[in-house]
Amino acid sequence: MQVYAEYALLENFCMDFTLLVAAKYASKNPAKYWRIALASVLGACFAVVYPLFGVGGAAGIAIKLFAGGAMCALAGKYQSVKGYVKFTALFTAATFLTGGLLIAVFSLAGVKYAEGGGYLLSSVPVGIPLFCVLALVLIIRKVRNKIVSVRNVEADCRIYSGGLEAACPAFYDSGNKVYFKGAPVSIIPARVAKKLAKNKGIKSFVDIHTVAGKSKIAVFTAEKIVIDDGKNKYERHNVILGVSPQHINKIVLHPDLSEVN
Repeated sequence: MQVYAEYALLENFCMDFTLLVAAKYASKNPAKYWRIALASVLGACFAVVYPLFGVGGAAGIAIKLFAGGAMCALAGKYQSVKGYVKFTALFTAATFLTGGLLIAVFSLAGVKYAEGGGYLLSSVPVGIPLFCVLALVLIIRKVRNKIVSVRNVEADCRIYSGGLEAACPAFYDSGNKVYFKGAPVSIIPARVAKKLAKNKGIKSFVDIHTVAGKSKIAVFTAEKIVIDDGKNKYERHNVILGVSPQHINKIVLHPDLSEVN
C-alpha cells in the first residue's frame, strides 16, 4: 500500500488531536487546545519519521509509549504527577482501544491498512472524519455556551465565610441542579474556595453530573453571600458552595438563590 507523507501527517495529526481531546475531557484536564494541537503536530511528525528507522519488537513498543508520554506531557496542564499519569493512561488506553477496533473493522471489511507510529493508515480515512466531527461538536458547544451565557443573569457576588471574604463575578445558571441534603449548591472557582475555606477546611462532598461526566466535588457552607445583579442587591445566608473540579472564572449561582426565591 502506497502512503503519501502529506496524507500520513494529516491523518496522524487528526487522530492524535481527537485522542488527546478525549483524554482531556475524560481526565477533566484544563489544557488549552493550542497545547493539544502542538503536541499533535509533533506526534504526527514522529509517526511519519519513525517507520524509516525500522525499529520493532519490544524496543519499538517502548519508543512508541515514550513518544505518547511526551505528547501527553506537552498537551496537558498538570498540578501533580498524578494528573499527568491519569491523562497519559487515558490517552494510551484510548489509543490501543481505537487501534484494536479499527483493525477488527478493517479485517472484517477487507480494507487494506498500514501501521504508522502506533496508528493505522488505511485506504479509508478515519482520523480526518473523526477530527471533523470533533471540531463540529466543539463549535456547537462553544456557540451554545455563548447563547446560554447571554440568557443567564450576570451579577457581582461577595462571599463571607469564617471571618474571610472574597468577591467574584457570578451568573445564574438554570441548568444548575446540584443539591446537598436538600439545599441548593452554587459552584465557585477553586481560587475563591482557597481564600474562604482555609479556616474551617472542607469535609463534605457531593456528586454532580456535567457534560464531562460524573464527578464528586467538595462543598462547604458560607455564612453569607451578597448578590448584586445591577438592579437589585440582596443577601443570602448559610449558602452551600461547591468547589468546581474544572477551571472556571465565575461563580455558577443556583437558580434557587435568585431574588424571586
